[in-house]
This record gives sequence, C-alpha cells and structure tokens, in this order.
Amino acid sequence: MSDSILSPAQLGILHAMDVQVWQRRDAPAHAPGECADAADSCAPPGELDWDALAARVAVCQKCGLHESRRQAVFGVGNRNADWMVIGEAPGADEDRQGEPFVGKAGRLLNEMLRAAGFARADVYIANILKCRPPGNRDPRPDEVAACGDYLRRQVELVAPKLILAVGRIAAQNLLQCEEPVGRLRGEVHRLEPSGLPVIVTYHPAYLLRSPAQKRKAWSDLCLARSVADR
Repeated sequence: MSDSILSPAQLGILHAMDVQVWQRRDAPAHAPGECADAADSCAPPGELDWDALAARVAVCQKCGLHESRRQAVFGVGNRNADWMVIGEAPGADEDRQGEPFVGKAGRLLNEMLRAAGFARADVYIANILKCRPPGNRDPRPDEVAACGDYLRRQVELVAPKLILAVGRIAAQNLLQCEEPVGRLRGEVHRLEPSGLPVIVTYHPAYLLRSPAQKRKAWSDLCLARSVADR
C-alpha cells in the first residue's frame, strides 16, 4: 500500500470506477488546501453535476458514518428515469459492493420492478443515507441531515415523474411525517417543495418476512404506474 495521499477528486474517480481504495487510517482525509468533503471545489451539492456529486459523496465525512463504512453507496440506474426508487440505507451487501439493493431484498425489488414493467436499469435507485449505519440500525437525524443535500440533488438531476418510497424510514423522511407505512400507502403524496408525486410501499426486506403483504405492495405498484402514466 502506498503512503501517498490521494486527493478527494482522485478518490471519487476511483470509487466511480468501482476500484476499492484502502488508505491508512492516520492519513489526512484530504490534500492540503482542499475542502474536507469536496471533490473539485467547495461548491454546494445543489450546484454539482453527476460526476462531481458522486465524487463528493465518495469522500464525504459530514457525519460519523464515514468511520465505519467500507465505501459510500451513491446510487445506480438510469439517470433520466421516470421512476426514482428511494430506500433507507445501505446494508452489509451494499456496503461491500457499493450499490443499493443488492442482497435478498434487492432481488425482490428487482422482481417487483419487473412486475411493474421495468428492468432494474430502467429506474434510478438511491437511499436516504449513503453510508451503512453500524448494525443496520435506524438512521439518526444528524445522519439524514448530512445526506439530505446529496439526495435532493439526485432528485433534481434525475427529474423523475414519480418517487417510489420503499419502507418506513424513506417514507417518513421524504414526507416529513411519523405515520407508519400502512397509513401512508394507497394514496398519492407530494414531495415538498417540488410537488413531485410520491408513492409509499413496503420495504422488500419486510416483504421477505411478511409475504402476505406482497398483494398490498402489488397494489402500490399499480397505483404508481397509473400516476406516472398520467
């Protein structure tokens, strides 16, 4: 392992290429004169394009989750998609592979999307958090806030027709409410301040534990299709 220090921009490029980078824990997180959490500049996330945003997320240290992650999980899929799927946070599989929804829950999500007429590559998939919480615990408010600008910029760049909020954490944070999924699903919500339609459904991990609820999830997907098609 080299003792040389990679800049945030260089780290971001390597992460975007799925090249795993191991650095000494005692090495400075950024080169002298550069922003601690920036890719090429100190511009706010709302001004970044896709590549700069991905590079910024790859080296982000805005909350304590960077200390335990293997890598940040930015997002994957069609960057011009009609549907944007937003989940909670990376799990162990996602933390290893650097892609959201890749474990058993991810395979079920793929099946759900196929049932709705989409391949995985047709939609854009992201999470509320970009880094895995230890032990897959619920995200903390400060962690959600740290990632908020990144997700908002992803939504702006994709400009989807509809957001499918997958699970309680995603739904409550997107809609700024405390209602359970059972009360949120079955109707069209709006993302503030854009007014973008949001459909809430159960998380695939929950459906694996409670397969009897799959019929309701199918109903949610049908509602999403009808809203997006309008």
